Amino acid sequence: MRSATLTLITGFLLAAALAGCGGSSGGGSDNSSAALKGAGSSLVDPLVQAWIPKLEDESSLDVTYNPIGSGGGIQAITDRTVDFGASDAPLSTDQATACNGCLLIPWALSATTLSYNPDIGRGLRLTGARAARIFLRKITQWDDPRIAPLNPGKTLPSEGIAPVYRSDSSGDTYAFTAYLAAVSPEWKQQVGNSTSVNFPAGTGAKGNSGVAGVITRTPGGIGYISVAYAVENKLAVASIQNAAGNFVRPDLTGIEAAALAMDKPQPDNSIPIVDPPASAPDAYPISTFTYAIVPKDSKKADDMKKMLEYAVGPGQDSAERFVFAKLPARVVALAKTTIASIGSGSGD
Repeated sequence: MRSATLTLITGFLLAAALAGCGGSSGGGSDNSSAALKGAGSSLVDPLVQAWIPKLEDESSLDVTYNPIGSGGGIQAITDRTVDFGASDAPLSTDQATACNGCLLIPWALSATTLSYNPDIGRGLRLTGARAARIFLRKITQWDDPRIAPLNPGKTLPSEGIAPVYRSDSSGDTYAFTAYLAAVSPEWKQQVGNSTSVNFPAGTGAKGNSGVAGVITRTPGGIGYISVAYAVENKLAVASIQNAAGNFVRPDLTGIEAAALAMDKPQPDNSIPIVDPPASAPDAYPISTFTYAIVPKDSKKADDMKKMLEYAVGPGQDSAERFVFAKLPARVVALAKTTIASIGSGSGD
């Protein structure tokens, strides 16, 4: 990932040098030479970084993306300090009003997982209720009798549990707390669901990479991160019990099953798929769509359309490499209809 970023930076500097000497940026419309700057979800960052070189090579688009978290991305596009934001959480009513004509476009599909660091090997099983009590500090030891029966054949250590959570406003927090609120009345009442909540205890870290780093360094650590970062950092991930009573790993099969069980999209294009019904026995229960957030009117409309059409089209071919499931056909159709509505206007 670092090499791809360095390659992109080097290419950008070379292009700038050529432009200063009278060189050409190479074809396209008047808008195609304008850079597109985005920020937001760190969950989707590995996939966006894979798209960037292809967009540069195939469409002469200069795209940069900063994974500052979903909350930061929402604020950045609201302030128009970027050309597009990205979030794993839909816009609240107040956020949608403040964003002033922003569109929500589903462009990726993945999951938030619980990664852990006690030396018990892979395959830890947890229910949503037990996970809620861990983060409420009602369960504080790995060998607690409320965890052991879920894991027959495993020897759980007599070691303290050290919860890790996102300190920044994030879509992973939104997905994780949405799941806990759905399965634990105690969590719903005491903490609730948002991109940023007051965790009763634990260690906060910024971004998926920060949480992954703390889990790795902390004996007994457990925290929620995107599955892509868990895989990248070779972290063990828990199997979570779904509504059908099955313990499911956060793999492509489980993510796809959750998406196929989805309800109709909401009027704002958001598609909730956390805690799918028991009729989806293979579904991983903390799966999530992630969204691009763009102004309906933009001076860079042509470039924005090219980028987004690539993301929901050929860009999906890169998805599985980073543990993203391909978008279902009806979600692609919804996204393309919304992309087509983006037009040139007074926006930046």
